[in-house]
Amino acid sequence: MTAAQQSLAIPTASVTLEADVVVPEPALGVVLFAHGSGSGRHSPRNRYVAGELQKAGLATVLADLLTPQEEQIDARTGALRFDISLLGERVVALTDWLVTQERTADLGVGLFGASTGAAAALVAAAKRPASVEAAVSRGGRPDLAGGLLRLVRQPVLLIVGERDPTVLDLNRRAMQELGGETTLAIVPGASHLFEEPGALEQVTRLAREWFLDHLQPVPRRP
Repeated sequence: MTAAQQSLAIPTASVTLEADVVVPEPALGVVLFAHGSGSGRHSPRNRYVAGELQKAGLATVLADLLTPQEEQIDARTGALRFDISLLGERVVALTDWLVTQERTADLGVGLFGASTGAAAALVAAAKRPASVEAAVSRGGRPDLAGGLLRLVRQPVLLIVGERDPTVLDLNRRAMQELGGETTLAIVPGASHLFEEPGALEQVTRLAREWFLDHLQPVPRRP
């Protein structure tokens, strides 16, 4: 099940963000990707995951959380990729946009965060409990969401590579803080970027099953 991709410029309160949106017909839910660590909507790993989710009937939104000008600043300084407050507000804004669009207004929203983007996704989940139904973190830094972790009541899946000990430890600690259903999935033999043969496929399967299990249609929003 696939659908044509739309490249959109999505206005937020302060900036316009570029996004690639795919909505299968019918769609079972919509997954918004939160990239991190200097990545964006062209991330080959996230695009692979998004493509597989689309085949399963899930709409996807791959958005740049930074403007081109901000990306240039971040490339020089590396500072904005760790500005979780800024990135979280961008994910919130994109979530708010999703629930106002005709094709996605009736769909449950899931967030897929990678690296520092996982913290931004969890910030958005905490701030939009009525809109976000589930979240998945891939090799993420949920600890960077700080005290907001306790406010996340949605089901959260934390996926970490077995050969990523520092991040694995941080995710285990974050599990103690998260306020809702939380599962830690450790991918055997995988390092931080899941570059090993079959590792990203396992990430995709886990994420797909999590979203299909937890995203539900929502009543028409006014």
